[in-house]
Amino acid sequence: MLHTLGNTGITTDKVAFGALPIQRVSMEEAVKLLRRALDGGITFFDTARGYTDSEEKLGEAFHGLRDRIYIATKTGARTPEAFWSDLETSLRNLRTDHVDIYQFHNPDFVPRPGDGSGLYECMLEAKRQGKIRHIGITNHRIGLAEEVAASGLYETLQYPFSLLASERDQALVSKVTEAGMGFIAMKAMSGGLITDSRAACAFLNGWKVLPIYGVQRPSELEEFLSYVGKDLELTPELEAVVARDRQELAGDFCRGCGYCMPCPQGIQINTCARMSLLLRRSPSAMWLSPAGQSMMKKVEDCVRCGRCASKCPYGLDTPELLKRNYEDYKKVLSGETAV
Repeated sequence: MLHTLGNTGITTDKVAFGALPIQRVSMEEAVKLLRRALDGGITFFDTARGYTDSEEKLGEAFHGLRDRIYIATKTGARTPEAFWSDLETSLRNLRTDHVDIYQFHNPDFVPRPGDGSGLYECMLEAKRQGKIRHIGITNHRIGLAEEVAASGLYETLQYPFSLLASERDQALVSKVTEAGMGFIAMKAMSGGLITDSRAACAFLNGWKVLPIYGVQRPSELEEFLSYVGKDLELTPELEAVVARDRQELAGDFCRGCGYCMPCPQGIQINTCARMSLLLRRSPSAMWLSPAGQSMMKKVEDCVRCGRCASKCPYGLDTPELLKRNYEDYKKVLSGETAV
């Protein structure tokens, strides 16, 4: 199923490749995955300067094939000097002379011309030089995302959107579309909590969004490649899956985005704060292993300093989530409750 990203003119299949997870595999494995993705019909690849060596892996995989793909990457820069350094590094790593979409990476404000930061002016100059084709922004904060949609300054917005989307999230898609912007849907599988990829894809096919799916294993890739070129629809069976997931997952739960990290006490917050769901929606043996128990025991070191909660883009009471998930974990571990 093809999708055109707002007024950018970028048209791709509605299965796009999220390259954050490939930083966890070797160069050889990553190159094989990326080339297989292209051979299978995926042409849009999303990465970031902050994803360690992800850009380098894309550069290695697609050297000489640049005209067959679209690349979106991101900068976390907060100064003009850092912006230009990031951009030049990304171009070098990606082995290209331009980026199709260059995005501000989850800033805590909406960069605008004349705001004193100089960041938006850098985007305009980079576009004038031909180093970027389109100006984008990513965010996890609904209020800022709504500001972006109303600003008229951006060509794309990347924001979490899945079958768990709230009414406000769904209204955001409409606002973005009406503004002529492209909507890139990250967290399409809600950080792994959504386990039925067919239901996830069918739901997103009904919205004017381009979903990106994080991939690091050949089996995952083949699963998503099976949907390329297909016009999946929500059958009654898949609608039942969506309804079940929304009932179980909608509300105050950790999405695993990691913006709360690092924890000064060494707690793996973005895993521990959603452990109850992970136990019930993925193979539990790994989480109940000695390593998993050691990880969860660190929750006892939480001093409720509030740093994680202050950084959570979803406004969650993270220390309370950690406490509840640890209590549930201990009950499962002791056999008091079942997974």
